[in-house]
Amino acid sequence: MTDNSISPENNQEPEKGFMSHLLELRDRIMRMTLVVLVFFVALFGFSEQIFTFVAQPLISLMPEGTSMIATGVAAPFLVPFKLVLMVSVFLSVPYLLYEIWAFVAPGLYKNEKMMAAPLLISSIILFYCGVAFAYYVLFPLLFGFLIAISPEGVVMMTDIGQYLDFILAIFFAFGIAFEVPIAVFLLIMIGATTPDALAEKRPYVVVGAFVIGMLLTPPDIISQTILAVPMLLLFEIGLIVSRIVLKRRAEQQDEDDKEDEYSEMTEDEMDSELDRIEAEEESESLSEQKPDDK
Repeated sequence: MTDNSISPENNQEPEKGFMSHLLELRDRIMRMTLVVLVFFVALFGFSEQIFTFVAQPLISLMPEGTSMIATGVAAPFLVPFKLVLMVSVFLSVPYLLYEIWAFVAPGLYKNEKMMAAPLLISSIILFYCGVAFAYYVLFPLLFGFLIAISPEGVVMMTDIGQYLDFILAIFFAFGIAFEVPIAVFLLIMIGATTPDALAEKRPYVVVGAFVIGMLLTPPDIISQTILAVPMLLLFEIGLIVSRIVLKRRAEQQDEDDKEDEYSEMTEDEMDSELDRIEAEEESESLSEQKPDDK
């Protein structure tokens, strides 16, 4: 008698499923690479303008007669090349995350999908907001401060390669730092902590925000504060959103419990409950209609 559970055909099914996932992953990676490549080809002809835009916060503050320099032989070509590649990835992030989402979504439950989609969109928007905040708020203040404290007789002529590495690190740091509400929300939703418990640890969060600002930004109090303050505000936003979601979830749970309670009633119990509700409504209406005795 043959045992079908260990037949060669059944053994091949998990292998086929695994291979199909690998093929799907390969196809998605190829599409992601193709999208980045399309952006790169479209933008490479504007590499000079893109670098000028990115360097504008520093160039606009440099003393008259000074400029940025290239100390490497191939730097005038490699630096714009690297910048355009990073910009291409930056612009492709929504599509890249969509492909990742489409790959993992079939394995999620319905409630997980409902929560994951808004979180994914919010994380993209917050990351872009962090980068924009660094460019429009931090850089003018930071570069103005660094130029102002330059020793007398020292001419600031920044290398374009070092400048690009510096701003990319700042962009990444601020983009990640602006994900604080998402991190707070996820920690609370998975039950790792509660809004009240996090609120009680607020002093530690303040210290941690300034420590992170010290580690991720240049060693000056201005950039550290400019990073720490938004992180603290975003932390509070995460707490507020989490409390709202938990409150709505509790209300929904109460409604579901009531529905389950009614669904478990027998037909006679349901009829008696309806009769009781109708009797209460009739007594209330009669009491309202009865004239006051004088």
